[in-house]
Amino acid sequence: MNIQVENPVIEVHNLSVSYNRKPALWNIDFSLPYHKKIGIIGPNGSGKTTLLKTLMGLIKPDFGYVKLFGQSLNSIRHKIAYVPQRESVDWDFPATVREIVEMGRFTNKNLLKRLNKRDKELISESLEKVGMLPFQHRHISELSGGQQQRVFLARALCREPEMFIMDEPFTGVDAATEESILELLDTLNKEGKTVIVVHHDLETAKDYFDWVCLLNTRLVANGPKGQVFTKDVLSEAFGGKLTLLSKLAQEVQGGDYPLREK
Repeated sequence: MNIQVENPVIEVHNLSVSYNRKPALWNIDFSLPYHKKIGIIGPNGSGKTTLLKTLMGLIKPDFGYVKLFGQSLNSIRHKIAYVPQRESVDWDFPATVREIVEMGRFTNKNLLKRLNKRDKELISESLEKVGMLPFQHRHISELSGGQQQRVFLARALCREPEMFIMDEPFTGVDAATEESILELLDTLNKEGKTVIVVHHDLETAKDYFDWVCLLNTRLVANGPKGQVFTKDVLSEAFGGKLTLLSKLAQEVQGGDYPLREK
């Protein structure tokens, strides 16, 4: 099941990504709607993080392409805020909370600019929204996991983007932080923002998101959550499909199966 969206915020066409000839994403094709809370769901190793990194231009696909807001990434990068997995960040980097959030006000085109009054106000407002303003002069290594996640959310907020892309923002955080993140996502969505979140927990995903893209190396389903969260669809994503894809990965890695015809 793959619901096609008119005027999508993201289009993914025939996308394949591999590592050492082992497929991480295999010939996926889907579109996502504007102004929704969208969950990217699937088992471990299903390609969720790979998809986000490809959307953000951090990984080059073997085949296929993506469009965001109907354009290439470089044309609209300023409209997007990306929050990576907390585990992928060097938290010993010598920076304070405020310095990390300040980075959100810089782009590749204005790396040498000086922060103006409006920039400083946005930074303080963003820190206030996630409850981290009292910690603004604290070194990031001194923070708890939940506090670190809030800092990265503040950095994303101060970019004033139209779309937020987040990779596992609820992992390793306390219940209070998870609740505050959920409230923030709801607020952003009500303001007309598109929120895309990689998430691994099926139980909570039903409550967190309006739209679900279900992956297991291939696209399993894409559509409103009520149409995706069915017994048959979830069984395909988390059940027998795993054996099939494992076999496929071995064949590709061994060179017996072309990644895609050119």
